[in-house]
Amino acid sequence: MAMQYDVSSSHLNSNGLACVGRVRVKGLLISSTAAGGTVNIWDSITANIAATYEQAATLVTVTLVAHGLITGNKVGISFSTASGVSATNGNYVVTVLTSSTFTITDINSRTIVAGTACSYVSNAGNSNTQWHITVDIAAVAGTTNVVIPGEGLLMETGIYISMSTTTIPSVTIFYG
Repeated sequence: MAMQYDVSSSHLNSNGLACVGRVRVKGLLISSTAAGGTVNIWDSITANIAATYEQAATLVTVTLVAHGLITGNKVGISFSTASGVSATNGNYVVTVLTSSTFTITDINSRTIVAGTACSYVSNAGNSNTQWHITVDIAAVAGTTNVVIPGEGLLMETGIYISMSTTTIPSVTIFYG
């Protein structure tokens, strides 16, 4: 395979849009404090939405007042941990219970208390918006280089980066 020469980069010091359009993510350079943190990569041109969740067996209930989703919509979602465990990050079809709650079925069975943080993007408009990857950085100050193998992660609409902004001061993303 020939080397790719048209690789670009974006540097972010806070959550934000890295690029718009169809590209492949090749790698990340993540700076972290001694507390470590988390970086999420979304195939989206809009910010992820903060919500809370709870899990009982494989049923995950997400709570957000006026979420605006309908049953059958898809969300890409990333979950925070509670007592050392979290629901499984991924892309799911939702079942709406109320205007403030919807459920998804996790591939793993757990018990997680209500009020645990999560964030999601919705592809309700039939876009390709979705969650792609979460990178957890160890509690060590420094720089972590993440290489995406093969041809990289295909993003159809753009690259949106969310990070633990108090513990991840910057992310440089390489794409082409």
